[in-house]
Amino acid sequence: MRFLVTRSPEDALRTAEKLAARGHEACLAPVTRIVPTGDPMPLDSYDALIVTSAHAEDALASLDRTKPVFAVGERTAEPLRAAGFASITVAEGDAVSLVRLIRGTLAPGLTLLHVTARHHKEEPAASLRASGFTILQWEAYEAKAVEMLPSNAGEALRTGQIGAALHYSRRSADLVIRLAGEAGVASSLLSVPQLCLSADVAAPLTSAGATTLVAEEPSEEALLGLLDRLP
Repeated sequence: MRFLVTRSPEDALRTAEKLAARGHEACLAPVTRIVPTGDPMPLDSYDALIVTSAHAEDALASLDRTKPVFAVGERTAEPLRAAGFASITVAEGDAVSLVRLIRGTLAPGLTLLHVTARHHKEEPAASLRASGFTILQWEAYEAKAVEMLPSNAGEALRTGQIGAALHYSRRSADLVIRLAGEAGVASSLLSVPQLCLSADVAAPLTSAGATTLVAEEPSEEALLGLLDRLP
């Protein structure tokens, strides 16, 4: 089966390899690209770091490697290890487990620097603030939207070559719906199953009338496990 993959280019290539290992093909159609924002790092002192995406890799050179760092999952921890951070604690791949890990490790009242994206969710910062931590957020990178649906994706959708689509973020799901509409292939996109990392990711697709399948947990392994549920 051929799957539409709309992740940023580097992430999409990794997903394509995993699909190929399962005997499937990827149609790479990134609707975002990761770029630095240029925003300066906060000048306030901090006690520990929070990193919730491997896309923070370029920002790591600016950070104090002696500070303890909490990574949302193993994929995010990889560039931290490569950069030489001394103390890395890894959560289970989602904001809930990250908050639980930090609460169980650090005392309330500490200041945490969260290296995050321009378009980011309220968690884990909201729950950590509610638990008594001070959160500094550095929007160091952003997933910049492309201006139009990649032509290969438009052609594949138009000619019925796509069997299903994979979605990893709500923002990219929103974007691909809009871009597909502008390209005149929205009905083709929404007529195939949409495999989603979470219920939040699935929401705009469900609202648009698509059939959505949601991973049991927010990990790529669980998402790709949905392939077994396809006809």
